[in-house]
Amino acid sequence: METTRQDEIPPPDGRRHDIEREAMSKKAHVIVVGNEKGGTGKSTISMHLIVSLLDRGLSVGSIDIDARQATLTRYIGNRAARQDRTELSLPIPEHMAIPPTGDASADCARLEEVFRDFAARHDVVVIDTPGSDHPMSRLGHSFADTLVTPLNDSLVDLDVLALVEPGSMKIRRPSHYAEMVWETKKARAMRGEKAVVDWIVLRNRLSTLDARNKRDMEKLLADLSKRVGFRVIPGLGERVIYRSMFLEGLTLIDLKKKPLGFDFNMSHVAARQELRTLVEAIGLGQPG
Repeated sequence: METTRQDEIPPPDGRRHDIEREAMSKKAHVIVVGNEKGGTGKSTISMHLIVSLLDRGLSVGSIDIDARQATLTRYIGNRAARQDRTELSLPIPEHMAIPPTGDASADCARLEEVFRDFAARHDVVVIDTPGSDHPMSRLGHSFADTLVTPLNDSLVDLDVLALVEPGSMKIRRPSHYAEMVWETKKARAMRGEKAVVDWIVLRNRLSTLDARNKRDMEKLLADLSKRVGFRVIPGLGERVIYRSMFLEGLTLIDLKKKPLGFDFNMSHVAARQELRTLVEAIGLGQPG
């Protein structure tokens, strides 16, 4: 895999404010893919965003702070290991995995160092975050210009965003993840950056969800979006192809290059349109 500078030394604590000032002068647009609930497809979405943006001619750096699970890192590794990578012209981002060490202060200093470097040299930085609350995850969220939160279309998964009254089906209050996003906006303001973050919630469709639950989800998300400030767009559907593409290091964008073993069909056309909707909602670059 390209550029894994694991021997860099984290900055001493006294340089933290210098790094924050330098981060404020970043040129990159920062996309954070985050949700404290696992199993929502964060790494799949991160990889597809990365390749879509590379395909649009943008320079991309990617940071995996979900590095204990390391799905994005393995995905990129699978891509780099393909023998036909050069033949198919498969672009790869500059990537860094930052596994937690148990020392939160050192972890955050390491993330700041890598982020500062990537933000100064790339058009876009994509940060894949863990499905849990961690100081490094909160710091990563605070860098976001765009926050993408994939959400399975179920009331169980909605719990990370809002507490819902079961009788009235009304929102009692925003939940812990929404509150964490609010706190990271305050952290941006304290650094002198704009506190406004373009927060996009992706509704990943579940084929098992009945019509009533879908209506409930639609109403609750519409109400919550006004309260906490996000917009909702359709997410990715349930498609077996995502699992097979992970093992091959491929994305929907690569299927137009006709890699061996993948026949392009109408299901892929629909899936690519879902991805295009997300990329266009973020609004970076032009289609390749």
